[in-house]
Amino acid sequence: MMEDYIINLIVVAVVSWTTLFILVRWVFPKRSFDFCNRLVSTVHAVVAVVSASRSVADWRRPVHPIAAQSSHLQMQSLAITVGYLIYDLICCLFDKRINIDNAVHHIVSIVGLGAGLFYQRCGTEMVAALWITEISSPLLHLREILKELGYRDTDLNLAADVSFAVVFSIARMVGGPYLCYVTLSADNPFLIKAMALGLQLVSTFWFYKIARMVKYKLIKRTSTSKKEVEAS
Repeated sequence: MMEDYIINLIVVAVVSWTTLFILVRWVFPKRSFDFCNRLVSTVHAVVAVVSASRSVADWRRPVHPIAAQSSHLQMQSLAITVGYLIYDLICCLFDKRINIDNAVHHIVSIVGLGAGLFYQRCGTEMVAALWITEISSPLLHLREILKELGYRDTDLNLAADVSFAVVFSIARMVGGPYLCYVTLSADNPFLIKAMALGLQLVSTFWFYKIARMVKYKLIKRTSTSKKEVEAS
């Protein structure tokens, strides 16, 4: 059974992320709903990476032990993120543009992390997955924040795009497959294995889309530069 303090921590996390969003909306009243939510998401990404890093017992073997009892710090890291995902899922329902893909992703993630908290196992694998998925999130949100601040199609925005693509690719296409392999190989519950495989498949699809996006933007920037040179 999930311990009471974990349930309480999830509730506190939902309230805390919601309160932070309200504060951000108050500080930036002229900014869009999405802009404010992305600022909250950026804070969560930083908190998630830091808390996940703190829960690693031995950095010489960060993905160890496998299929073991979750530690107190691992449970805390996962609970904070479950609280954020619940907040973000509810928050998305109030946005003008409801993203079905994002909602499904949140529900699946809540179920998967919730299963890990319920079993109180697989903390190592799940915290590693949290680290891998959130390490590129600040750059993901920075791309969109820069656009709203008026930096669309600038060198700064392109740098954010490329930086995000590089970090995402290394984390999801190098660390991700390894983590998926050790999770599937270990004696983990079926739901945890399914989540690991599903996450890697989704990451591969996103990697393909991101690679196409970066290629398009680099070609566009090169063409624009040539036209400017010819015009001068």
